[in-house]
Amino acid sequence: MIDALDYFAALVRQDDSIPLFEAALAIAQEADPRLDLEASQLELDTLAARLLQRLPADASLLQKLRMLNHYFYEELGFAGNVNDYYTPDNSYLDRVISTRRGIPISLAVVYMELAQQIGLDVKGISFPGHFLMKLSVQAGDIILDPFNGASLSRDDLEDRLEPFLDQESEIGEAALAIFLQAAAPREILVRMLRNLKGLYQQQQQWERLLGIQHRLVILLPEQAGELRDRGLTFEQLECPQAALQDFEAYLAARPAAADAKDLRSKLPGLRAAIRRLN
Repeated sequence: MIDALDYFAALVRQDDSIPLFEAALAIAQEADPRLDLEASQLELDTLAARLLQRLPADASLLQKLRMLNHYFYEELGFAGNVNDYYTPDNSYLDRVISTRRGIPISLAVVYMELAQQIGLDVKGISFPGHFLMKLSVQAGDIILDPFNGASLSRDDLEDRLEPFLDQESEIGEAALAIFLQAAAPREILVRMLRNLKGLYQQQQQWERLLGIQHRLVILLPEQAGELRDRGLTFEQLECPQAALQDFEAYLAARPAAADAKDLRSKLPGLRAAIRRLN
């Protein structure tokens, strides 16, 4: 049977062909290695097929959007998990589909998959603080909140963006447009994984964190910082050989990094630990 990490790596190898829903669903194998990915995909395909049967053959984009919103939020009951926002389950799509609860980005990935299957090209937006979605129609872009499907006005967006800008910064049309660009699948997957990374770091769940770090290293092979962070996780798990390899790779890539001195100071201790193990 193919290893879960090898499977994930195969899914995300090419930027122009990443199957977002499948790759996001595969992240959940970290929490449940026995997860039946095909069953979860089939469950969502079944939900999409039910909605597709209701759509008139000549349904406009706006009609499809209204029907999808009603189906997703009202009939199926998907919503933000406001009572337990920081549980890792909110980022695992099998649990989101089962419980109908999630955080903005996970709800968006499920919503976008359903949208795609009924002919709506809904894109994700990696907006600061709260992931959003958009549908481009002839009159312009409709910006949606994945928590409830609400359409957001320009004033809404400016209010949400304001806390993330310097006080001197003005939110002009061009500035807002930058934050409303469609996010690529790799970018969405990275944001999902970094949400989990933060949770597992806070909870000191090093085994779970290691699985997340493996996937971030796969997704971001050019970002040496993820190698360093995986090395720090290996160190917590008392795996000196693996930690040493990641630290050395990081230092080779970024010899003048601000934390290079601190990391170099760890190397003799790791080498000594390796000798004791051998």
